[in-house]
Amino acid sequence: MKRILVLALVLAGAFNHTFGQELYVFTEPASNMPTKSIGVRITNEGIFNNPGFVSRTIPEVMIGFNKNLMAHAQAFLSDMDGKYRLEGGSLYAKYRFLSIDETHSHLRAAAFGRISTSRRPTFTRDINLEGDNSGVQGGLIFTQLLHKLALSATLGYAHAFENNDRQIAGMPRPNNMFSYSLSSGYLVLPIVYKNYKEPNFNVYFEMLGKTDPGTGQSYLDLAPALQVILNSTTRIDLGYRFQAAGNMTNRYTKNMYLLRAEFNFFNVLK
Repeated sequence: MKRILVLALVLAGAFNHTFGQELYVFTEPASNMPTKSIGVRITNEGIFNNPGFVSRTIPEVMIGFNKNLMAHAQAFLSDMDGKYRLEGGSLYAKYRFLSIDETHSHLRAAAFGRISTSRRPTFTRDINLEGDNSGVQGGLIFTQLLHKLALSATLGYAHAFENNDRQIAGMPRPNNMFSYSLSSGYLVLPIVYKNYKEPNFNVYFEMLGKTDPGTGQSYLDLAPALQVILNSTTRIDLGYRFQAAGNMTNRYTKNMYLLRAEFNFFNVLK
């Protein structure tokens, strides 16, 4: 019995190790977290394009209901409007509808949806449903694993809820937004896997873009990131996004760092 338990742990570690390079920092992959598991995240974002420095903290709980369905619940707190306060929250769900598995590679496809609320004032066309706007979003994710390299593309469409009470007079009103991203992740260490306790070191490069279909305004951010995974359960992310091209002004997420710690608990749900 003891040998079986040890083998199961090693296999679980190998699974997480193999697919660790799919745990993107700024986007979600098409793959889901393990069935009957719970994850807890705490994310800090710092933004430098405002006068001075402002930050946002995002506590988050994730649940893996089965191999195809998972959900996130987030809360948003920041000092972007002068006083550190609770801004709002968000519910996110993802359903994986395609899985093609081969040796050392696989293809995943998933559909996702999000609904968010925020009490922040509105003064830009950009729609950010992780703290800055109230609205809904839906889209598709496609992720391809090729041994140590993982590639992922996301296409989304968001609609901001109209709220005249928080709309700043004379400023652009957010309405609809196309979003798109291309993400890559590469497993650097370990070179040869030995056991599930070995730390994983992954490097990421992501391209994050949006287009306002009403005005044609758009932007493209580049986002390099580093990631460490410990004991196949604890994850630490560090990334930074900056604008490479675009003409959308007064953006919330321009020139922003991200620091995250995540803790996963497996087989805790009945």
